Amino acid sequence: MIAYLIRRLLWALPTLLGVNLLVFALFFIVSSPDDMARAQLGAKRVTQEAIERWKADHGYNKPLFYNAKAEGTAKLTDTIFVQKSARMFLFDFGKSDLGRDINHELSARMWPSLALALPVFLVGLFVAIVAAMVLAFFRATWLDYTGVIACVVLMSISSLFYIIAGQYVIARTWSLVPISGYEGGFDAVRFLALPVVVGVVAGLGSSVRWYRAIFLEEIGKDYVRTARAKGLSEGAVLFRHVLKNAMIPILTGTVVVIPSLFLGSLISESFFGIPGLGSFTIEAILMQDFAIVRAMVFIGALLYILGLILTDISYTLVDPRVRLQ
Repeated sequence: MIAYLIRRLLWALPTLLGVNLLVFALFFIVSSPDDMARAQLGAKRVTQEAIERWKADHGYNKPLFYNAKAEGTAKLTDTIFVQKSARMFLFDFGKSDLGRDINHELSARMWPSLALALPVFLVGLFVAIVAAMVLAFFRATWLDYTGVIACVVLMSISSLFYIIAGQYVIARTWSLVPISGYEGGFDAVRFLALPVVVGVVAGLGSSVRWYRAIFLEEIGKDYVRTARAKGLSEGAVLFRHVLKNAMIPILTGTVVVIPSLFLGSLISESFFGIPGLGSFTIEAILMQDFAIVRAMVFIGALLYILGLILTDISYTLVDPRVRLQ
């Protein structure tokens, strides 16, 4: 296990480096520092002097990878790549193009994102698994057919509809919760209740259909027939055998959700006025603050890699036959 974790962590370094180089190329080669300066200055006929002054103020007046004018190691370190991208490996994200401290913003906005994403993830996972097992238990009945149709309907509706409908009906018409906003402490429950419900409902259709398909595939296997032949009830077969063996594909599917637990929901946070990392990213994109966007892409890649490692470890917990060498 330890050797496996060390190998995976070592493989993560070149992966992150590749992601970092790709993002750097997209931001500084496809879009040059001059283009970034023009976007920030917002002037149609901005002078070259203003561009050079902006680049000098924000550290974009250096060469990209190699500084021939510097001495010693500064030839490599006194470059845009090291100053703007390589430092992210030390979790030093520096200042944004608009002067904000990115590390401070990340530490402050991470908690509202977690407060929204974690309940949506846990409640949604529980409700989807229970609903899928109910449909699998009553398979080929009117309840199963009705549930599948409902899942298709839920999948066919945009998440924006759930947000707007929830704000109009629950918040505005019934006045049960605030339409938008956020407060710390226990007062956050009032502001998070509606986004959590909307997030769970919006993802329920696809999750239930997928988990139902997994359960139905497991039900047709030999070990289920053996369990039934031993006299176990259908409920015992589902909960004691099928659910346990279906956990590996379920755990695999939850990997893609792990980055969103920290990075937040881009749409929900923006519509509900929650000051999390999702709305922080949207604001950076709208203001063309590329330093923040680069930092968020790097963090997302790091969390995704960590999610893959945690998923592999969790395999050994739900299935003893899996061994990590």
